[in-house]
Amino acid sequence: MKITKLVILFNYKKILLGIVVSIVLFTLSFQLDSEILRVLLGGLGILIVVNIIASLVASYILYDTSDLYELNDLKEDIDWSKTENAVLIHASFDPLSWKLEEKYPHLNLTVCDIYGNRHEHESGIEVSKKMFPPNPKEIKISPDRLPFDDHSQDVILAVTALHEILDHEKRVLFFKEAKRVLKKGGVIIISEQFRDTINFLFFNIGAFHFLSWKQWKSSIAPSGLKIIKNKKITPFANMLMVENT
Repeated sequence: MKITKLVILFNYKKILLGIVVSIVLFTLSFQLDSEILRVLLGGLGILIVVNIIASLVASYILYDTSDLYELNDLKEDIDWSKTENAVLIHASFDPLSWKLEEKYPHLNLTVCDIYGNRHEHESGIEVSKKMFPPNPKEIKISPDRLPFDDHSQDVILAVTALHEILDHEKRVLFFKEAKRVLKKGGVIIISEQFRDTINFLFFNIGAFHFLSWKQWKSSIAPSGLKIIKNKKITPFANMLMVENT
Protein backbone atom coordinates (compact mmCIF):
# COMPACT_ATOMS: atom_id res chain seq x y z
CA MET A 1 0.00 0.00 0.00
CA LYS A 2 3.01 2.31 0.34
CA ILE A 3 2.99 3.67 -3.22
CA THR A 4 -0.80 3.55 -3.51
CA LYS A 5 -0.95 5.93 -0.55
CA LEU A 6 1.24 8.31 -2.52
CA VAL A 7 -1.09 7.98 -5.52
CA ILE A 8 -3.97 9.02 -3.26
CA LEU A 9 -1.90 11.92 -1.90
CA PHE A 10 -1.00 13.19 -5.37
CA ASN A 11 -4.60 12.88 -6.60
CA TYR A 12 -6.60 13.71 -3.46
CA LYS A 13 -8.08 16.89 -4.99
CA LYS A 14 -9.46 14.95 -7.96
CA ILE A 15 -10.74 12.20 -5.64
CA LEU A 16 -12.47 14.71 -3.35
CA LEU A 17 -13.96 16.51 -6.34
CA GLY A 18 -15.33 13.23 -7.67
CA ILE A 19 -16.87 12.38 -4.28
CA VAL A 20 -18.45 15.85 -3.96
CA VAL A 21 -19.87 15.67 -7.50
CA SER A 22 -21.28 12.21 -6.74
CA ILE A 23 -22.96 13.46 -3.56
CA VAL A 24 -24.48 16.40 -5.46
CA LEU A 25 -25.77 14.06 -8.19
CA PHE A 26 -27.27 11.65 -5.64
CA THR A 27 -28.93 14.56 -3.79
CA LEU A 28 -30.40 15.97 -6.98
CA SER A 29 -31.64 12.56 -8.09
CA PHE A 30 -33.84 12.30 -4.97
CA GLN A 31 -35.31 15.76 -5.50
CA LEU A 32 -36.41 15.42 -9.11
CA ASP A 33 -39.85 14.31 -10.25
CA SER A 34 -38.65 12.77 -13.51
CA GLU A 35 -37.79 9.11 -13.03
CA ILE A 36 -35.55 9.14 -16.10
CA LEU A 37 -33.48 12.04 -14.70
CA ARG A 38 -33.30 10.39 -11.29
CA VAL A 39 -31.91 7.23 -12.83
CA LEU A 40 -29.48 9.13 -15.05
CA LEU A 41 -28.11 11.32 -12.24
CA GLY A 42 -27.95 8.45 -9.76
CA GLY A 43 -26.27 6.22 -12.31
CA LEU A 44 -23.72 8.91 -13.13
CA GLY A 45 -22.96 9.36 -9.41
CA ILE A 46 -22.45 5.60 -9.01
CA LEU A 47 -20.23 5.51 -12.11
CA ILE A 48 -17.95 8.24 -10.68
CA VAL A 49 -17.58 6.40 -7.35
CA VAL A 50 -16.90 3.08 -9.10
CA ASN A 51 -14.28 4.75 -11.30
CA ILE A 52 -12.48 6.20 -8.25
CA ILE A 53 -12.43 2.80 -6.55
CA ALA A 54 -11.35 1.04 -9.75
CA SER A 55 -8.45 3.45 -10.32
CA LEU A 56 -7.19 2.93 -6.75
CA VAL A 57 -7.43 -0.86 -7.05
CA ALA A 58 -5.58 -0.69 -10.38
CA SER A 59 -2.90 1.52 -8.79
CA TYR A 60 -2.45 -0.99 -5.97
CA ILE A 61 -2.08 -3.86 -8.44
CA LEU A 62 0.33 -1.85 -10.60
CA TYR A 63 2.56 -0.26 -7.96
CA ASP A 64 2.39 -2.47 -4.87
CA THR A 65 1.88 -6.04 -6.07
CA SER A 66 3.70 -6.17 -9.42
CA ASP A 67 7.33 -6.43 -10.53
CA LEU A 68 7.34 -2.78 -11.63
CA TYR A 69 9.76 -1.60 -8.93
CA GLU A 70 11.43 -4.97 -8.32
CA LEU A 71 12.79 -5.80 -11.80
CA ASN A 72 13.11 -9.50 -10.96
CA ASP A 73 11.89 -10.44 -14.44
CA LEU A 74 14.90 -8.67 -15.95
CA LYS A 75 17.18 -11.47 -14.80
CA GLU A 76 16.12 -13.31 -17.95
CA ASP A 77 17.31 -10.44 -20.15
CA ILE A 78 20.19 -8.77 -18.30
CA ASP A 79 23.22 -10.42 -16.72
CA TRP A 80 23.69 -7.98 -13.85
CA SER A 81 26.94 -9.66 -12.80
CA LYS A 82 28.48 -8.52 -16.11
CA THR A 83 26.83 -5.08 -16.13
CA GLU A 84 29.31 -2.34 -15.22
CA ASN A 85 27.59 0.99 -15.86
CA ALA A 86 23.88 1.71 -15.59
CA VAL A 87 21.68 4.80 -15.55
CA LEU A 88 18.40 5.01 -13.64
CA ILE A 89 16.08 7.80 -14.81
CA HIS A 90 13.11 8.91 -12.71
CA ALA A 91 10.76 11.89 -12.44
CA SER A 92 11.17 13.18 -8.86
CA PHE A 93 10.17 9.78 -7.44
CA ASP A 94 12.80 7.13 -6.77
CA PRO A 95 11.78 3.93 -4.96
CA LEU A 96 14.23 1.84 -6.97
CA SER A 97 17.87 3.01 -6.80
CA TRP A 98 18.55 1.82 -3.26
CA LYS A 99 17.23 -1.65 -4.17
CA LEU A 100 19.54 -1.85 -7.17
CA GLU A 101 22.56 -0.74 -5.15
CA GLU A 102 21.76 -3.25 -2.43
CA LYS A 103 21.29 -6.13 -4.87
CA TYR A 104 24.23 -5.26 -7.12
CA PRO A 105 26.90 -3.45 -5.05
CA HIS A 106 29.43 -3.71 -7.90
CA LEU A 107 27.15 -1.70 -10.24
CA ASN A 108 28.27 1.81 -11.16
CA LEU A 109 24.78 3.33 -11.02
CA THR A 110 24.03 6.95 -11.93
CA VAL A 111 20.63 8.18 -10.72
CA CYS A 112 19.07 10.92 -12.83
CA ASP A 113 16.02 13.08 -12.13
CA ILE A 114 14.38 14.59 -15.22
CA TYR A 115 14.57 18.35 -14.81
CA GLY A 116 11.27 20.20 -15.19
CA ASN A 117 8.93 17.20 -14.85
CA ARG A 118 5.35 17.75 -13.69
CA HIS A 119 5.89 16.26 -10.23
CA GLU A 120 8.57 18.71 -9.11
CA HIS A 121 6.19 21.28 -7.64
CA GLU A 122 3.33 19.05 -6.51
CA SER A 123 2.43 19.31 -2.82
CA GLY A 124 2.87 15.57 -2.25
CA ILE A 125 6.45 15.43 -3.50
CA GLU A 126 7.92 16.27 -0.09
CA VAL A 127 6.01 13.39 1.49
CA SER A 128 7.18 11.01 -1.24
CA LYS A 129 10.79 12.10 -0.65
CA LYS A 130 10.42 11.28 3.04
CA MET A 131 9.12 7.81 2.18
CA PHE A 132 11.72 7.30 -0.55
CA PRO A 133 14.68 9.63 0.19
CA PRO A 134 16.53 10.89 -2.91
CA ASN A 135 19.75 9.08 -3.67
CA PRO A 136 22.65 11.25 -2.44
CA LYS A 137 24.40 10.71 -5.79
CA GLU A 138 21.36 11.85 -7.78
CA ILE A 139 21.83 14.42 -10.54
CA LYS A 140 19.30 16.45 -12.51
CA ILE A 141 19.33 16.05 -16.28
CA SER A 142 17.76 17.57 -19.33
CA PRO A 143 16.38 14.60 -21.30
CA ASP A 144 17.75 15.92 -24.60
CA ARG A 145 21.33 16.11 -23.31
CA LEU A 146 22.63 13.14 -21.33
CA PRO A 147 25.84 13.85 -19.37
CA PHE A 148 27.66 10.63 -20.32
CA ASP A 149 30.49 9.73 -22.66
CA ASP A 150 29.82 8.00 -25.97
CA HIS A 151 29.28 4.23 -25.68
CA SER A 152 29.82 4.28 -21.91
CA GLN A 153 26.62 2.72 -20.52
CA ASP A 154 25.39 -0.87 -20.50
CA VAL A 155 21.81 -0.26 -19.33
CA ILE A 156 19.42 2.68 -19.04
CA LEU A 157 16.42 2.07 -16.77
CA ALA A 158 13.42 4.38 -16.99
CA VAL A 159 10.52 3.29 -14.79
CA THR A 160 7.35 5.41 -15.13
CA ALA A 161 9.50 8.40 -16.06
CA LEU A 162 9.79 9.03 -19.79
CA HIS A 163 6.12 9.96 -20.28
CA GLU A 164 7.11 13.08 -18.34
CA ILE A 165 9.05 14.24 -21.42
CA LEU A 166 6.01 16.05 -22.77
CA ASP A 167 7.42 17.36 -26.02
CA HIS A 168 7.68 14.80 -28.83
CA GLU A 169 10.83 16.33 -30.29
CA LYS A 170 12.55 16.18 -26.89
CA ARG A 171 11.61 12.50 -26.60
CA VAL A 172 13.14 11.89 -30.03
CA LEU A 173 16.31 13.69 -28.89
CA PHE A 174 16.37 11.64 -25.68
CA PHE A 175 16.46 8.38 -27.62
CA LYS A 176 19.13 9.73 -29.96
CA GLU A 177 21.19 10.65 -26.90
CA ALA A 178 20.52 7.20 -25.42
CA LYS A 179 21.88 5.58 -28.58
CA ARG A 180 25.00 7.75 -28.32
CA VAL A 181 25.77 6.79 -24.72
CA LEU A 182 24.85 3.11 -24.90
CA LYS A 183 27.47 0.49 -25.68
CA LYS A 184 26.86 -1.79 -28.63
CA GLY A 185 24.26 -4.28 -27.42
CA GLY A 186 23.30 -1.97 -24.56
CA VAL A 187 19.61 -1.66 -23.71
CA ILE A 188 17.01 0.78 -22.45
CA ILE A 189 14.33 -0.71 -20.20
CA ILE A 190 11.16 1.40 -20.29
CA SER A 191 8.30 0.54 -17.93
CA GLU A 192 5.18 2.62 -18.53
CA GLN A 193 1.43 2.68 -18.61
CA PHE A 194 0.13 3.06 -22.15
CA ARG A 195 -2.74 5.17 -23.40
CA ASP A 196 -4.86 2.13 -24.19
CA THR A 197 -8.32 0.70 -23.61
CA ILE A 198 -7.76 -0.87 -20.19
CA ASN A 199 -6.16 2.28 -18.80
CA PHE A 200 -9.07 4.34 -20.11
CA LEU A 201 -11.48 1.96 -18.38
CA PHE A 202 -9.72 2.19 -15.01
CA PHE A 203 -8.19 5.68 -15.08
CA ASN A 204 -10.64 7.47 -17.36
CA ILE A 205 -9.21 10.78 -18.68
CA GLY A 206 -6.10 10.10 -16.58
CA ALA A 207 -5.02 7.77 -19.41
CA PHE A 208 -4.24 10.88 -21.50
CA HIS A 209 -1.31 11.37 -19.09
CA PHE A 210 0.41 8.46 -20.87
CA LEU A 211 1.64 7.78 -24.41
CA SER A 212 0.14 5.41 -26.93
CA TRP A 213 2.07 2.51 -28.46
CA LYS A 214 2.18 4.50 -31.72
CA GLN A 215 3.73 7.50 -29.94
CA TRP A 216 6.41 5.34 -28.34
CA LYS A 217 7.36 3.82 -31.71
CA SER A 218 7.50 7.22 -33.41
CA SER A 219 9.70 8.58 -30.60
CA ILE A 220 12.16 5.68 -30.74
CA ALA A 221 12.40 5.01 -34.49
CA PRO A 222 14.44 8.13 -35.54
CA SER A 223 17.26 7.15 -33.16
CA GLY A 224 18.00 3.88 -34.94
CA LEU A 225 17.44 1.95 -31.71
CA LYS A 226 15.44 -1.28 -32.04
CA ILE A 227 12.47 -2.34 -29.90
CA ILE A 228 13.20 -6.00 -29.22
CA LYS A 229 10.54 -6.70 -26.60
CA ASN A 230 7.15 -5.34 -25.56
CA LYS A 231 5.53 -7.29 -22.76
CA LYS A 232 2.87 -6.73 -20.13
CA ILE A 233 4.06 -6.34 -16.54
CA THR A 234 0.46 -6.07 -15.32
CA PRO A 235 -2.77 -5.43 -17.26
CA PHE A 236 -1.99 -1.70 -16.78
CA ALA A 237 1.69 -1.40 -17.72
CA ASN A 238 4.14 -2.55 -20.38
CA MET A 239 7.87 -3.05 -20.39
CA LEU A 240 9.75 -2.13 -23.55
CA MET A 241 13.28 -3.36 -24.12
CA VAL A 242 15.10 -1.19 -26.65
CA GLU A 243 18.53 -2.24 -27.91
CA ASN A 244 21.45 -0.43 -29.49
CA THR A 245 22.02 -3.05 -32.17
